[in-house]
Amino acid sequence: MAFACPAVAQTAGTAEMARPDIPSLLQELKSNDPSIWRKAQADILREWSSSGSSSMDLLLERGRKALEHDNTDAAIDHLTALIDHAPDFAEGYNMRAMAYYEAGLFGPALADLGHALQLNPHQFGALAGLGMILEDSGFDKPALAAYKASAAIDPHQPSVNKAIARLTRKAEGEEI
Repeated sequence: MAFACPAVAQTAGTAEMARPDIPSLLQELKSNDPSIWRKAQADILREWSSSGSSSMDLLLERGRKALEHDNTDAAIDHLTALIDHAPDFAEGYNMRAMAYYEAGLFGPALADLGHALQLNPHQFGALAGLGMILEDSGFDKPALAAYKASAAIDPHQPSVNKAIARLTRKAEGEEI
């Protein structure tokens, strides 16, 4: 079974990229100045978490809170309701993928990550999540590709950088 790592930034027509500040914020993520990239990272995540509807944002928040309290069933319910009402909101799929992952449901998590990345190819968290699932499933090379794609967008993710180092060391130890 082979997994392909989604291409990053194939289209600039997504709703997330239509927001005028996102392209410049994505550039700022690559800065070596922590005050610049930390602000850019926070601004991007805040933008991506805003659906434009207070009702949909409330469902997203309820899903997040349920995940924080290890209530994956409630999180999945809230996030499914969000996706039903806002099927073009990438963060709904990304968060539900997290809930599915926590519930051990890797197939549905992968499907939701695919939707999230179709809607927002720059979603570095979704790419990192894809890497986690692939690595947990024993697909180290595709996992490494997903982690590298995530780091290419936001190089300031300690867990992603550790995963890249870990899988690179592991690959170097394997015979080709």
